[in-house]
Amino acid sequence: MRPEMMIMIRVIMLLGLMKSAASGLEKVGGKYGWDQNVNYTDWAAHRHFYVGNWLYFVFDKHLYSVLEVNQTNYEQCIDRDFITNITRGGRDVFQLTQARPYYFISSGGYCFHGMKLAINVEEPLPASPAPSFSSAKTNASPTQIGKHFIASVLVWTFLFGQARLS
Repeated sequence: MRPEMMIMIRVIMLLGLMKSAASGLEKVGGKYGWDQNVNYTDWAAHRHFYVGNWLYFVFDKHLYSVLEVNQTNYEQCIDRDFITNITRGGRDVFQLTQARPYYFISSGGYCFHGMKLAINVEEPLPASPAPSFSSAKTNASPTQIGKHFIASVLVWTFLFGQARLS
C-alpha cells in the first residue's frame, strides 16, 4: 500500500478515536465508585456534564443499584416509580442525552446513606473560532486544554512515530 494511503487511513482512524474520547466517560464517584459514604454532591460540584457525556457507575450489583428518578424521589429517597433502572452488571454506563437535571439514587435504603447523585447537564460548548493573535486571553478550560494536548500527542505519535516503522 502506498505511504500516502497509509497516512490517510491512520488519520481517519485517529479522528474516530478522538471523537469517542471527546464524548467524555466520567466514573461516578471517582476512585470510590458508586458506594456508601461518598459525597456525590461534592464530587459533582467539581465537574461539568454535557450532552453526549457518559456516566460510568462501578458498584457491587449484589448490594446496590442505580435508578434514574425525578427530583422529588431524589430528595425523599423514594425508589418506586423510577424513570430508568440502569443496573445491569455493576459496571454500567448511562448516556446523558438531554440538557437538563438528572437524578440518580440507589434503592434498598442506601440512598439515605448518601448514595444519590444530582447533576445538571449542559449543551456542549460550541467550537471556538480560531484565536486572533491580538487576543492575549484564552477561554479554554483545563479539561479542553488537556484534551487538545493529548490529541496533539496522539496525532504526532500516530503520524510520525508510525512513519518510521513503514
